[in-house]
Amino acid sequence: MGIFIIFLIIVIIILLFDGFFIVRQQTSAVVERFGKFNRIASSGLNLKIPLIDRIAGRASLRIQQLDVRVETKTKDNVFVFVVVSVQYNVLPDKVLDAFYRLQNPQQQITSFVFDTVRARVPNIQLDDLFQMKDEIATAVKTELDQVMDDFGYGIVKALVTDIDPDANVKASMNEINAAQRMRMAAIEQAEADKIRVVKAAEGEAESKALQGQGIANQRKAIIEGLKDSVENFSNTVEGAKAQDVMNLVLMTQYFDTLKDIGYSSKSNTILIPHSPSGMSDISEQMRNAIITANEVTNNKAPKV
Repeated sequence: MGIFIIFLIIVIIILLFDGFFIVRQQTSAVVERFGKFNRIASSGLNLKIPLIDRIAGRASLRIQQLDVRVETKTKDNVFVFVVVSVQYNVLPDKVLDAFYRLQNPQQQITSFVFDTVRARVPNIQLDDLFQMKDEIATAVKTELDQVMDDFGYGIVKALVTDIDPDANVKASMNEINAAQRMRMAAIEQAEADKIRVVKAAEGEAESKALQGQGIANQRKAIIEGLKDSVENFSNTVEGAKAQDVMNLVLMTQYFDTLKDIGYSSKSNTILIPHSPSGMSDISEQMRNAIITANEVTNNKAPKV
């Protein structure tokens, strides 16, 4: 009799402990009674009738992510892999639908992602696909929102996380991009060379113009100086002629030139036999040339 009482007490204790259960945070437990849905138990300590009620399952209310890799082709017949990440969760007020209506929610989501992506991508060029990934993600979310809400699931976000064309296609795209950049670089280099040549020509033209102006000014100053020298010498020395003054000037320049040559330690000038008296011959030749030029100019002038 004592053993039976002890056994009965143990059974009662086990049944009492079986009547209590704990549900974790962000989780809901589905309680059935004799195989039929009874209620949804929220997080915390809960009570059920032993041997009558049972926990059919637990549904997590946390946000989950499903990555779907879809193979499709673009409008220009390039096969690509599009990876769509779908973030979803069980709606707290629709745990019953989420638990009983769908056997495999991930497979259901995958099917709709395949259908949406393969309906959109074939209408888009490969070059435009990377820019329109947000539109594809929005289309996937819109499609899933309309369907999965009836099954107790909410779609938080849909993201196109990767677009992966064939390796050969990617290599061709890189080569095209590199060729375009090289072409642009060549154009820019040619423009830079053109600017350098034009600027160099402009600089050379300005330099020659300034050099010519300097030579003209130099010759003008020489002429003015010779004129003043001739006038001063003629006024100072009685009976002096302009020819005498020119011979004196030429003689002075002659000796100045010899002095400048002698100052240079590395001069390679070769002097041929000559004498200072040759200055008069040079002066005579210059005078004859000027007279001849004047006569030719006068003969060519039109007669009135």
